[in-house]
Amino acid sequence: MSADALPTSSRSSDDAAALLAQHARPLPPPDDAAFGAAFDAFGDARVVLLGEATHGSDEFYTARAAITRRLIEVHGFNCVALEADWPDAAQLDAVVRLRPSSSLAQGAFTRFPVWMWRNQPMRHFLDWLRGHNQGRPLAERVAIRGLDLYSLGNSVRAVLDYLDQVDPEAASQARWRYGCLTPWHIEPQRYGLAVRTGDVASCEDKAIEQLQQLLERRLSYLGQEDEEEGFFDAAQNARVVRAAEHYYRVMYRSNTESWNLRDRHMFDTLHRLLTRQGGAARVVVWAHNSHIGNAAATEMGWRGQFNLGELCRTAFGSEAVLIGLGTARGTVLAANDWDGAAQVKAVLPPHPDSHEALFERAAPACSLTCWRDRTGSELRQLLATPRLQRAIGVIYRPATERLSHYFEAVLAEQFDAYLWFAQTRALTPLPAPTAHGVPDTFPFGI
Repeated sequence: MSADALPTSSRSSDDAAALLAQHARPLPPPDDAAFGAAFDAFGDARVVLLGEATHGSDEFYTARAAITRRLIEVHGFNCVALEADWPDAAQLDAVVRLRPSSSLAQGAFTRFPVWMWRNQPMRHFLDWLRGHNQGRPLAERVAIRGLDLYSLGNSVRAVLDYLDQVDPEAASQARWRYGCLTPWHIEPQRYGLAVRTGDVASCEDKAIEQLQQLLERRLSYLGQEDEEEGFFDAAQNARVVRAAEHYYRVMYRSNTESWNLRDRHMFDTLHRLLTRQGGAARVVVWAHNSHIGNAAATEMGWRGQFNLGELCRTAFGSEAVLIGLGTARGTVLAANDWDGAAQVKAVLPPHPDSHEALFERAAPACSLTCWRDRTGSELRQLLATPRLQRAIGVIYRPATERLSHYFEAVLAEQFDAYLWFAQTRALTPLPAPTAHGVPDTFPFGI
């Protein structure tokens, strides 16, 4: 059969593969200095968002660390913002910026999924970042921040610890207000269900009132500090309590509403970090593709959800760069269910109608494909075709993969570039949190 006689779908698939092969730039391994240098084209951005197709693949963490090192060393980026809770990230920040550690007794990242940030690549990156910051003035040290809102209990404790130091009377009032939430610290999702069924009253007003009082007394509290860091941390934790209380109330009402609330909180936190440092702020974000890609170009957006990447694109325009990371096969560290044990699982071959299948066919095994500069209209047209995209989080269920882990996306509008690893391997987690009363070595043992 001649090429002209091939079915249209076959011809278009061949054309797409040939065009992608022309534009996909082969890269060396992430430990090669040339790997990071390939991302210099994004050094002019104010925010670079680095994704991942799973929460449990080593190459994604290793690659993001290499890219971030380059952006810090060569282009002056000064903050790394993680899809992680604010109090946990604050403990990492204390270590890498050589600041007094958090007053929280427990170690960082002690709740499921502990491997998401408690892993070998992350430990190596923290070790490097601490060394990078060593000897620099505090104002010039690169910070680590958390964007997420799940830390209801830890954030309440952080607010109370701060007020105990600067305003004991206000701390007593805060304990009374937050007492409404105290029974739900360990399982805050039960609070949302109890409010939903009418078994308990909402704590919304008290969480808002506490945040407002803290912000109103800002000038008074700042007068008691050598620097603003303590108040900034306490205020952010109060915002987390407010957002978490809202999140756990709506999570049983609407997946879309709870998703949007969470990503709005992440964006507001990121925006606050940028505003605080003014024009000098340059942030690298590490989060899942589903958060950092433009949701308006995906099935998520088509059903009413927005995300961090979409909000960044709207707010910052070309000063925000959205880079997706993908893979075809290998192994991944994931659980069967929430709060389940981490397992090394084989990743199924990509669906034939997916972006992953196209990249596996045409792109070099480790490669970067970029269309940020709006050149290469043919490439953009190719990637403007809606295809399936795989998303593996902390849970992976291969038996239901098509329904539970794929959604449609237009890659050309979802990202500005795509970093591809044909084969990936499961993360190596660090030891689980130690027993109560035994010092935890993460992150303080780096």
